[in-house]
Amino acid sequence: MKIIDLDKDHESEYLACLEEWDKEMIENRYIKEAWLHKMQKKGLRTKLSLTEKGDVAGMIEYVPIEHSYAEGEDLYFINCIWVHGYEDKGVGNQQSKGIGTALLQAAEEDVRSMGKKGLVAWGIPENFWMTAAWYQKHGYEKVDQLKWRILVWKPFADDAKPPRWIRGEYAQEQMPDKVRVTAFYSGQCPAENCTYSRAKLVAGEFGDPVVFEVIDKSNDENRRRYGIQGGLYIDGKNISKGPPPSCEEIRDKISKALSRLPKRR
Repeated sequence: MKIIDLDKDHESEYLACLEEWDKEMIENRYIKEAWLHKMQKKGLRTKLSLTEKGDVAGMIEYVPIEHSYAEGEDLYFINCIWVHGYEDKGVGNQQSKGIGTALLQAAEEDVRSMGKKGLVAWGIPENFWMTAAWYQKHGYEKVDQLKWRILVWKPFADDAKPPRWIRGEYAQEQMPDKVRVTAFYSGQCPAENCTYSRAKLVAGEFGDPVVFEVIDKSNDENRRRYGIQGGLYIDGKNISKGPPPSCEEIRDKISKALSRLPKRR
């Protein structure tokens, strides 16, 4: 195992979230690429884990906390840590080999070397991806929770101040004679980018009765206003709370919303 900083030779795999066989990941990676170049100027750090053959097996990305969905001082925030877990695709299942631990330790050392006072992460209660309990096993402490999103941190200095989630809310206002489709995205998460692209495509199929709009979470004002809130809203409801909804699911939701509108004369 070898840990390296993201370089041009491995950027393609990173932009596709290590899923280069996925057509939509490839088609939408230009969105992640634009985010990457913008955030690198703001302090984004990215490390990759390579197998002995030189294949990318895992990744971690982290940003100054002022560019995250949490509030804090002199801290870095882990957006994502991901170790390839597919048995029959790409490099195969690389989990349970210590790769995640090695990536986390490399990030901690990097953040310490910059003189920052701690590293912050977010996790979920369920044991399938970025589990909060996994961070806690590595010395992180829970400091805040917003619904199912758990905020943890590891301070590196005695005077480090605990972070907290930005409290944001969003309620989509419905329109009397149109269906409003609102997609949150920042460019950071490929899954979120897929949801955005699918929603934009499908909403366009319906023409004038459907209004499509975007809330860019990479915008500082939007991040302070909405916090970590996100998803895809159709007719006042968030239909995206897990894996990206398919085009068929989005099309069905829009069609049902349209059927509830008053008949046009």
